[in-house]
Amino acid sequence: MFGIKYFKAAPNTYALAYKSGRVSREGAGLSFFYNTAWTSLVAVPLESVDAPFMFSEVSKDFQDVTVQGQATVRVVDPKLLAGLMNFSLDAKGRYASEAPFKLPQRVVNAVQVRLRSVLQTMTLRELLRSSDAIVERVSVALREPDALPSLGLDLVSLAILAIKPNPETARALEAQVREELLKEADDATYVRRNSAIEQERAVRENELATERVVLEKRQQIDDQAMGGRIALEERNKALTALKSENARTEAEAKAFALAELMKSVAGVDPRVLQALTIGQADPNVLIAAAFQGLAENADKIGELNISPDLLQELSRKERPQKPRPAPER
Repeated sequence: MFGIKYFKAAPNTYALAYKSGRVSREGAGLSFFYNTAWTSLVAVPLESVDAPFMFSEVSKDFQDVTVQGQATVRVVDPKLLAGLMNFSLDAKGRYASEAPFKLPQRVVNAVQVRLRSVLQTMTLRELLRSSDAIVERVSVALREPDALPSLGLDLVSLAILAIKPNPETARALEAQVREELLKEADDATYVRRNSAIEQERAVRENELATERVVLEKRQQIDDQAMGGRIALEERNKALTALKSENARTEAEAKAFALAELMKSVAGVDPRVLQALTIGQADPNVLIAAAFQGLAENADKIGELNISPDLLQELSRKERPQKPRPAPER
């Protein structure tokens, strides 16, 4: 009625009411009546805006990479943003243009420009390993005065979700990394085998050292036993030499005594010596000497008769008598 309407903004919407080219009302969450005939309304949302992005760039070593991520911004200067983009409302309370919906694209364009300047200074390998460093450098660049602040925006967060090379390059890198991993596995196997060999050698050396000690101990025992046998043989040798010396001395003494005896009877008639020994001789010896004398004088004997009883008596040997058993008690 008469062009009077009521406007109520949300708490996270910054409203500006223009009348005759000047701002008559402004603020977040305003509510007021206005005349559509001479009042224009502008509503700038203050909530954060997510701007996902994905684009292809070239690294320092001329490799194609695809970068995927998301930037989150919020409006900190709504009047500046309203002066750069059309956030005005029509009579039905809707945006009069598509400009408000193009704000995320403006943010993506700003991110792409700053990200490209960073990517072109790094090789592909550095890009794949330095996503956090890239985020930090791009975030600093976006907060410079000629970036998002020039639009009245502030960067809330920046996240790079993926940096991917083209499929051929990715397969090449995977093959190289696979070969490096296989080489590391082979090196680990070699180190493990070498360690096992070293341990086995140490065990073998300990066994050889133990065997050497045992052999040395056995050699010492054998040497001691040999020394004992040598000492025993030396004592036996000394004993034998002593026995030989004693036997030679005893033989010399007997020979000397016999020689002296022979000297003393050298001039005596044999019959006298025979007569002297008759009393001490064995009867059988005397009988044998008698028969020997008969044999020597056989040519002088005409006839000799020896009775069997005499022969039996002469050949009889004295036998030892057996001891008698003791009488029982």
